[in-house]
Amino acid sequence: MVHDGTFGPRRDHQCKSISRERSSQAVRQAQQDKLITHFIYDKMSINPGKTGLGLYNTICATSIYRNQWDKVNGAPNSAVLNVEADLSRFFPGGIGLSLYHDAIGFAIQNNLAVNYSYPITIGNVGTLGLGIGVGLINYGLKPSWVPPTTAQDPDLPDEFAATNLDLNFGAYFNGKDFYVGISSTHLTESLLADQDANGFEQSYQTARHYYLMGGKKFANMFGGTIDAQVLMRTDLVKFSADFNARYIYDFGNSKIGYGGLTVRTSDAVALMFGYTPMSNLTVGYSYDITVNKLASISRGSHEIFFKYCYNLPEPPKQSARHPRWL
Repeated sequence: MVHDGTFGPRRDHQCKSISRERSSQAVRQAQQDKLITHFIYDKMSINPGKTGLGLYNTICATSIYRNQWDKVNGAPNSAVLNVEADLSRFFPGGIGLSLYHDAIGFAIQNNLAVNYSYPITIGNVGTLGLGIGVGLINYGLKPSWVPPTTAQDPDLPDEFAATNLDLNFGAYFNGKDFYVGISSTHLTESLLADQDANGFEQSYQTARHYYLMGGKKFANMFGGTIDAQVLMRTDLVKFSADFNARYIYDFGNSKIGYGGLTVRTSDAVALMFGYTPMSNLTVGYSYDITVNKLASISRGSHEIFFKYCYNLPEPPKQSARHPRWL
């Protein structure tokens, strides 16, 4: 089993209790949160307070796919779909739907969350979004063991799947040229428990995660804009941080391009590229250069994303009618 030693989300098989007697219960740490280089396009899934904030009667859908540690057997693969909208025309706040699928080795995790964010305008400074995400977390194993003997080793986990409630909370402040956010995922620390195919009770514990993010734009820099951002994450066992900066250039006619660099503590350095061929569509790619102990066998990590936004049409205006015709 391959796992990431840099941060808690990849500690998918650290056992709290490893007794495998038929009458006992094995409690392990579940796989937990994904790792995304383009986190700037995935804020909503880790901070519900961002949901719909700054969209102004717009619906946006973002899809991200990540192939981590290319050519490493059992390495993580992640897929994300976020849909969010500002519906202040109908009621205060933004709503969103977040789905992600994460697989590493024999372990598979699926998350579904429905988000709501309530905006609070703070003078002329910006808007504070307070958000909550309610959903489900599903965790399972589909192992294919090759034991040294013909008999199945009872200490090896068998096929397993369980689902439980999941809860996230976040606060996100959106200023004119900066933002800052704090959030926590898996607040319920749900226990995922069930019997495997051999009748053994298996339990996997979700761990609460904490995030701190922030960013600022510097306009009129070398003919474009410098966008600097940071994301810090921890489960109170391991810590990881991403620092990135992008140079954004406006080509005119709604065409915008960017190039940037991300540094992830003790893990990777990533190159980032993106292009907006039209006002409502953005595509991007990043390549992570592994700098940890897997550097000698990994060909890096690849990530692509697509973001599409749709502006809601203005409501039809009611024309005045003479009372005689009412």
